[in-house]
Amino acid sequence: MWNELGLSGGTAMIILIALYFVIKWAVKNGIKEAYSAITGKKTEEDVRNEKELKELGFELEDK
Repeated sequence: MWNELGLSGGTAMIILIALYFVIKWAVKNGIKEAYSAITGKKTEEDVRNEKELKELGFELEDK
């Protein structure tokens, strides 16, 4: 099937691996966004990231 599309096996594997990580990232962010919308709380990861940014001198704008 991949040969009909003009792709070799290695290229197909790279595309599938990249697709896996993109979907994984999208699902993770969707779950975090839904959690924040439902509970009104920030996740631990968001709190950690904001703290690190403040330490580095970056200020976040409120939405």
